[in-house]
Amino acid sequence: MAVKYRAQILLEPEQHRKLQQIARREGRSISAVAREVIQVGLEVVEREADAIWRKRMDAVDQLSIIREEAQRKYGTYTGDFIDEVRSEREKQLDAVKDSGRKP
Repeated sequence: MAVKYRAQILLEPEQHRKLQQIARREGRSISAVAREVIQVGLEVVEREADAIWRKRMDAVDQLSIIREEAQRKYGTYTGDFIDEVRSEREKQLDAVKDSGRKP
């Protein structure tokens, strides 16, 4: 027999009733039924997590393809975006000051 660990869990009344019904119907203990239900649930959760991971990795792959295509088509920008934005903003503020308006 495989090693088992004792765990205490609190069930909702409806969960306990359903486990009890299944256990009686199948001639098994509630614990055995609960272990099986937990195992099935864990498998579903793992499959869903794997599917989400694969979907995210596919998205990353697609983004890489898009980035490579854009780089081939347009080249690589070598300017300094932040410096350019700051410079443009300073020009706008100077224009507002010169016009006498509030920013």
